[in-house]
Amino acid sequence: MKWILRRGDVTVARYEYGGDEFVFVELSEAMDLNINFKAMAITRQLKEENLPGILDICPSNASYMVRFDPDRIHPDKLISKLQGLEQSVSIDDFEISSRMVDVPVLFDDPWTHEALMRFRDRHQDPDSTDLEYVARINGFDSKEELIKAITDSPYLVSMIGFVPGLPWCYQMVPREQQIEAPKYVRPRTFTPERAFGLGGAFTVIYPVQGAGGYQLFGTAAAPIFDKDQRTYDFKDSITFPRQGDIFRYRSIDQKEYEEIRKTVEDGTFRYLTKDITFTPKQVLDDPKGFSEEVLRRLYA
Repeated sequence: MKWILRRGDVTVARYEYGGDEFVFVELSEAMDLNINFKAMAITRQLKEENLPGILDICPSNASYMVRFDPDRIHPDKLISKLQGLEQSVSIDDFEISSRMVDVPVLFDDPWTHEALMRFRDRHQDPDSTDLEYVARINGFDSKEELIKAITDSPYLVSMIGFVPGLPWCYQMVPREQQIEAPKYVRPRTFTPERAFGLGGAFTVIYPVQGAGGYQLFGTAAAPIFDKDQRTYDFKDSITFPRQGDIFRYRSIDQKEYEEIRKTVEDGTFRYLTKDITFTPKQVLDDPKGFSEEVLRRLYA
């Protein structure tokens, strides 16, 4: 059953049952920062209210899902509550406390290059690499220009999903500057661990080796998943990224990549992070100025 709220001819949100224990809420079919902040604000408020019968809350890019105990709360009552939150929760006074993170990436590396070349028959343009293809369809003259655009402005970790710890990241730039690309026509059956890629408008880092369909650009030097929790960044969790983090992808060379890998292997690696508290208004009103402030503070 679907519950759809409308204002005029504009669909505001879609509410659906997910079996007996879940309610799915889609705030918008299109992702943008405003919608993502709204989802964060609603799910935070729902968590703070600690309603009886709510078992789990999972925020996403432009939607969220709630797991509930049907013996303690009726789904229609829960939907009414969520509809009320959609109307009452505002991002105007919403603060996000998170981390700015330096994420070193070796672009055009040999390992993801080997992987993507194995699957050219599944790609939109078998005669080019993923970097060359995405640079061309986004109007860049070279893959170097694309890499510069990726690294010039930071990304918001808008959700965690697909596999444990995988960060979906949306660049904090005006919509007209968003870099976008389709996924492969057919997915790869192999993607290296820590591969850095892009699909739609989202960048990701694959936590572990597996299948995948995002365009591959490089490899992250440091892990985002560590089941053994060997280094400082994993002392509290086997996964590193958190929704609301701000990632700055920094292009590195082979020498620095190998140096970082040595510190990961001996257990001494630690991400460069700085705490930050910000409001959606700061980002939405002046994304360029906010990005510059993030870079200044992160590397101060």
